[in-house]
Amino acid sequence: MTDSGSILTFVIVSFCLAIILIMKKDSLPAQMKRYLALLAIVMVSISFVLILLTFFRAGT
Repeated sequence: MTDSGSILTFVIVSFCLAIILIMKKDSLPAQMKRYLALLAIVMVSISFVLILLTFFRAGT
């Protein structure tokens, strides 16, 4: 995944999912909320790693 456009899209989508889950936390069923929260945590964590890798590659 070396294309910066794909990385940027993934980062935006993962942060948007996390924000939507935070805003709609009262209207989601408990079982669905748990799995969506885990998915959002994984996606945001991967996004941070991709951001760090992008900065590291830009510096070298």
